[in-house]
Amino acid sequence: MLQKRIAQWAVMAVAVPLAAAGARRLSHSLEARRGPTGVSRLLAKGADLVRPQKAKRRRFW
Repeated sequence: MLQKRIAQWAVMAVAVPLAAAGARRLSHSLEARRGPTGVSRLLAKGADLVRPQKAKRRRFW
């Protein structure tokens, strides 16, 4: 049971950000070749949904 939780954590901590980075990189390369298309915009939106590039910082003071 503990091994299953560790495996889930590893997927969330490693695989999901890598997939978002791959989608963003693929989106940029498609836009460089063919210009902005629906597919490239969809990939960029998906990458931003999973892991936004610019996170808002909260100030506590």
